[in-house]
Amino acid sequence: MKLSPTRLALLLGLAAVLLVVAVVISPMLLITMPSFLSDGGTTADCTDTADVEQVSDSGASDIPENYLGLYQEYGKKIGVQWTILAAVGKRETDHGRSDLPGVKSGTNYAGAAGPMQFLISTWGGKARIPMSSTFNGYASDGDGDGVGDVYNPADAILGAAKMLKRNGAPENVRRALFVYNRAWWYVDQVEEIARRYAKSGEVELPPQASEDCDDPLVEAAPSDVVAKILAFALAQRGKPYLWGGTGPDAYDCSGVIYAAYRAAGLAIPRTTFGQWPFGIKVSAGQEQPGDLVFFNSGPGTSPDSPGHVGLVVSKGKMLEARCRLCGPIKVTSYGSRTDRVGFTRPLQNPDVQEQLKRLQNPTL
Repeated sequence: MKLSPTRLALLLGLAAVLLVVAVVISPMLLITMPSFLSDGGTTADCTDTADVEQVSDSGASDIPENYLGLYQEYGKKIGVQWTILAAVGKRETDHGRSDLPGVKSGTNYAGAAGPMQFLISTWGGKARIPMSSTFNGYASDGDGDGVGDVYNPADAILGAAKMLKRNGAPENVRRALFVYNRAWWYVDQVEEIARRYAKSGEVELPPQASEDCDDPLVEAAPSDVVAKILAFALAQRGKPYLWGGTGPDAYDCSGVIYAAYRAAGLAIPRTTFGQWPFGIKVSAGQEQPGDLVFFNSGPGTSPDSPGHVGLVVSKGKMLEARCRLCGPIKVTSYGSRTDRVGFTRPLQNPDVQEQLKRLQNPTL
């Protein structure tokens, strides 16, 4: 097709304008372009998104305001996805709005009660328990009145968060939900509700220091020795917990730390009870990668004799082998753990200082 001089001039002028726009805009695109586009691939998100998940419009319209606040508060406090908590509340009793037996009083045919439908035996043996009493169960005092009331939404939601955490959440949500109600169709339904409640449309999972996230952690280590400790410990991620285990196929909490230090050429005590007094105490907030964080957890333990330990890999994050029912060795958060008793730095123990000198100068 032959163009008239007028049309040709218009087309040339338009091309010139587009060229100028492209030249001006393209540097801005390079500056603002997300990293997953700029390098032609995807990059791992190694940040913790658990605290930034927002509620969807459908979630905001469906969840009563007081329940939404409780799901979000206790999800964050205990360290489980609030969307999963809310989905359990929806699936069990429509956030306490159901008039079926056992929701507001009594129990249902299975012996469950309250907005989160705890079995009374799982709650602690009775529906209302003074928190000063001794009991075995998930009875909790969410509203601070001194009583764990299975019919009180604050108490019940806090108890449900603890139960989900105990059984694998936030990392292994499906396993935690299966323990809550032993049916895979129930797990599927709860996850679907949770996705609808999340603005992202997904059930957020915490970063697990995957291989894509390991390098930054190791590179940020304060010394080459700590880098070796972290590299070994992170490589054990995904292996099972085994009481008394020191590898190579399974570990307990202190065993994986003992092995990680040994991989760096250092000898420290084998057990948690031995590791606690061994390291130099470090104030909270001053801990750094390679330090140990201890918890008043496990039989026969106390604040002066903690029974669980994790390895600090970055501020707020630790690698831990927690328990047989808690899933495999993984990276978790220690900031929200209420049973934390303190930090230590084994590298400042005089014996370890001597070992470091010999590593640096084998002729000594």
